[in-house]
Amino acid sequence: MTPSVPSIYIIGSQCTGKTTLVTALSDYFQHHPITSAKSPAVIKEVARSVLEAHGFNRGDIRNSQDRALELQRLIIEAQSKAERSQLETSSWFISDRSAVDPIIYARKYVSKKAAAALASSPEWLEMSDRMAKSLVIVCEAGVDWLTDDGVRLMPQDTTEWKQTHAEFCAVLDDMGLRYHVLPARVKDMNVRVQFVLTRWEELAAAHRELCE
Repeated sequence: MTPSVPSIYIIGSQCTGKTTLVTALSDYFQHHPITSAKSPAVIKEVARSVLEAHGFNRGDIRNSQDRALELQRLIIEAQSKAERSQLETSSWFISDRSAVDPIIYARKYVSKKAAAALASSPEWLEMSDRMAKSLVIVCEAGVDWLTDDGVRLMPQDTTEWKQTHAEFCAVLDDMGLRYHVLPARVKDMNVRVQFVLTRWEELAAAHRELCE
């Protein structure tokens, strides 16, 4: 049996350095290719393209539960399409966010019932199985990168920002998905990359053992 290479999901609250970390990890694997597989594909954050394609704005999330739920449903569908597309060309990927994100935001801004409905969708069931076999990194809120880009929904204050982080961890715990928290105090990008690589190498080794 050929050992699978675990994919990597970089998730967490807004402005916690996810995209920068994804870029740094992609650069690392480009310069340090592994022998057992192609370089990882990269899945960019799909929420931005969904907002633009369907005429949503960030205010919809707080102002309309119906619009908020529809947005999260579309994001799950877009994430599913992106993952399937990337797996056609590479056996593994690094993803900026994940399908668990819209479930968390549905729970936060709509209701637990709405979040449960999203979590029962065929797209989520497929992706949750994939996440269970992957490395999930949750970037902790609290770094010095909380800036408004005019597109993303921003936390109203530091308390809400950290509450969103706590909700990420709580939902992952409820779903039984393993994850590692990248502490906010770790700000040096080289150290952040090494934090991920260490845990990715541990998981990759466990995958190899299962296939032997």
